[in-house]
Amino acid sequence: MAEQQAAARVDDEGFVVDTEDCEEREAAHRERGTSRPITVVGNPVLHKECKDVTDFGDELAALVDDMFASQRTAEGVGLAANQIGVDLKVFVYDCPDDQGVRHTGVVCNPVLEELAPELRALDDSNEGCLSVPTAYASLARPDYAVVRGQDLQGNAIRVRGTGYFARCLQHETDHLYGYLYIDRLSKRERKDALRQMAEGTPRYPVVAND
Repeated sequence: MAEQQAAARVDDEGFVVDTEDCEEREAAHRERGTSRPITVVGNPVLHKECKDVTDFGDELAALVDDMFASQRTAEGVGLAANQIGVDLKVFVYDCPDDQGVRHTGVVCNPVLEELAPELRALDDSNEGCLSVPTAYASLARPDYAVVRGQDLQGNAIRVRGTGYFARCLQHETDHLYGYLYIDRLSKRERKDALRQMAEGTPRYPVVAND
């Protein structure tokens, strides 16, 4: 339990240092946790805003361990709590940026900060989601993102990312407010993504919708 209680370290600008000891930290969470199946589009928990995290105790720590285990099983780079059926505003990530630098961490109660216009360069790369398995679509998002929230102990934190990691931060924050990436697509593109999902076979366990 000692590792779970260590506060997130921040740099001189107040941003979380999430690039150190990634392998060890991710493995420690994952080995304590139990992998759970992924909820998919159509499950009500994915389509509403989650509840704020208010209890930063052992139950939250255990949930985060399960989330890292589930993320690894599904070979994802980010996972929101509602993707394993838990109605709480917390996500985990283990994601490279466009320079190949690995970022690993946890954010509770995330809020995306508004970017100055000069920082809003859009990247229209393909995006996918563990909750929309086997489907991908091009989606324009800012290639820089800053998320503020809290760590596992409730301390205020800020996380910043560029490129692919910026996309991950935006995607996971969206989840916790009830939005899937396909909700940001045109009707035609959304229909195509759902067709891809229907025709594909998930490579990891999912919760079937009734």
